[in-house]
Amino acid sequence: MAAERRPVDVEQQEPRRPVDVAVGVLLDADGRFLLTSRPPGKVYAGHWEFPGGKVEAGENIEQALRRELFEELGITIGPAQPWRVELMDYPHARVRLHFCKVFAWQGEFEMREGQSMSWQVLPVSVAPVLPGTVPVLAWFAHERGFVGDTH
Repeated sequence: MAAERRPVDVEQQEPRRPVDVAVGVLLDADGRFLLTSRPPGKVYAGHWEFPGGKVEAGENIEQALRRELFEELGITIGPAQPWRVELMDYPHARVRLHFCKVFAWQGEFEMREGQSMSWQVLPVSVAPVLPGTVPVLAWFAHERGFVGDTH
């Protein structure tokens, strides 16, 4: 009697390799932070997030962030201050989010991918928020001594 062969679930066998993503946490002089909506046609379309994108081959985090924010928002950023790294497992991808604080930029904001933008404070007034954004709101709450719901 032959043993029954079953398909092997590759995801159970090998962990998915994370994709590195550079994320800009833009902060204005009043301490507000910029959130943008995911553009139509993308996974989680309409969810609010901090802007950024995938790190391409040969780029470091700051170079990727500079490129992404110019492509998406039409701005040229000043120095990017590495802040925190968070690993997120989404159904469609595993991502390593490299959050960088940005305090200076030049240019007028242009929503080049059909997304929306909103300057926010805690608690945020936009919804739904992308799961990868939630930890950042908690970090802000901790930094600012904020008590209450952050999202």
